Amino acid sequence: MLAAALVLSACASQPRPPAWEADARGALDGFTADWLRGDAAAADAEFARARRESASTGRFDRVAQAELLRCGVRAAGLDFDCPGFAALAADATPAQRAYAAYLDGRWDGLDAGLLPEQHRGVVAAGTTAGVGDPLARLVAAGALFKAGRIVPADIADAVETASAQGWRRPLLAWLGLQERRALAAGDVEAARQLRRRIALASAP
Repeated sequence: MLAAALVLSACASQPRPPAWEADARGALDGFTADWLRGDAAAADAEFARARRESASTGRFDRVAQAELLRCGVRAAGLDFDCPGFAALAADATPAQRAYAAYLDGRWDGLDAGLLPEQHRGVVAAGTTAGVGDPLARLVAAGALFKAGRIVPADIADAVETASAQGWRRPLLAWLGLQERRALAAGDVEAARQLRRRIALASAP
């Protein structure tokens, strides 16, 4: 009982994270979930709340981190529009600028050591094979695509990763890429099957 009391006392003495941090994290989680399932309006509302909470600190790096998360989630669905971070890049940290360059396919001279750990190997190996987290794997696939280094196996893996998670928006993006590549290769039957799958995933 004494040991339990000491543990509880130690926990109680630890400072709670500030309210803005918890609110921003919750909103960013909501944004991610909404965007991946294709609810753009809800995603935009959640991100606006996350940015507002982050901006309440008056710190550029906090807001830049929120913007980078949005850039990464979008890259998972082959959407590389990232104006929010671009406006803050001059005040961002070196690690944040490195991650933005990674997402944008600007890998020449990139210091991979500044990247989140799960993405460092992607630059060296040129594949998503070693990335375990599903969202991180899709982000890495998007970065490989933007860098012009993606291979068919990673495209197929991105499709199946999005499918397994039920993430409609990235699934449709990667299926669309597969369809375009099938048409370019003259594989009409594969393109037809992919169109049927796209229609199924697009249904209300």
